Amino acid sequence: MPVALVTGSAGFIGSFVCRSLLEQGWRVIGLDCMSDYYDVTLKEAREARLMEFDNYRSIHGLVEAPGLLRSVFEEERPDTVIHLAAQAGVRYSIDNPRSYLESNLIGTFELLEAARAFPPKHMLLASTSSAYGANEEMPYRETVKADHQMSFYAATKKSTENMAHSYAHLYDLPVTMFRFFTVYGPWGRPDMALFKFTKAIIEDRPIDVYNNGNMRRDFTYIEDLVQAMCLLIDAVPVRPVDGVVAEGDSLSPVAPFRVVNIGNSDTVPLGDFIAAIEARLGKVAQRNLMPMQAGDVPATWAEASLLKSLTGYAPSTEVTKGVAAFVDWYLDYYGD
Repeated sequence: MPVALVTGSAGFIGSFVCRSLLEQGWRVIGLDCMSDYYDVTLKEAREARLMEFDNYRSIHGLVEAPGLLRSVFEEERPDTVIHLAAQAGVRYSIDNPRSYLESNLIGTFELLEAARAFPPKHMLLASTSSAYGANEEMPYRETVKADHQMSFYAATKKSTENMAHSYAHLYDLPVTMFRFFTVYGPWGRPDMALFKFTKAIIEDRPIDVYNNGNMRRDFTYIEDLVQAMCLLIDAVPVRPVDGVVAEGDSLSPVAPFRVVNIGNSDTVPLGDFIAAIEARLGKVAQRNLMPMQAGDVPATWAEASLLKSLTGYAPSTEVTKGVAAFVDWYLDYYGD
């Protein structure tokens, strides 16, 4: 039975990844600190769904705790590592940057050191579309430079890419970095727009619409994301011979390291996203138009042809369908 270590296992994405692997017959070690960044009971409910599987082991702890990950690696010797644990959120990083330094940078360092001591076959680490920062050329391609991050959150995630590349080069550790694009769906995070908008509309409160609504996002449905991630487990990067890399591939010329966008290859106006929520709830939102928030960007759009070439798969769930699934889950979970 193959063994996977998933950090951030009680998180939105992590819990879906764990469940998918468990259903495929993996033994999964889940590590999560159960932080109170948002409602811990939601994390506990996600974890409870995983504990139904005999092949699941839960560990509670901080990824940045010195030596914790090394001890897990030594005991479990995972074949695959999927590193999702991180302090998330662009806006929160303005108010509490230290938590991003500790979780995202120090936590990733602890992971890389553990992998150096007990190398897995493949390490897959989460990054973000926010890494593209001030780039205006769209759709975003993995092969373009991304040097001008707009928030400390994005800066820490881009830094983890650089850290992982150095370990891949020095110690021949195969690493794939995911750049996620606005992931949404059932069991989502309460700090995300879909959750906040749905809750506010139900409660007849106005929703804050930034940049006066002139925003576009490449929305990626959670099940599409997880399927892409699981398929990428087998797409193990190999250090190229003589530094020769195929056109369009983000493979490093000096390391078994690759960056892969996971997105819908589409960009949807924020107004259409809100309309999908309104349609499912049968209620019209009260819009509180706001200026652009510091650290945010007006649009994201993934070029996902590399994902397709590596896996044969392309996310395709339409926003109306994905939003409806979230609203139905929300109404069921919260009993409204």
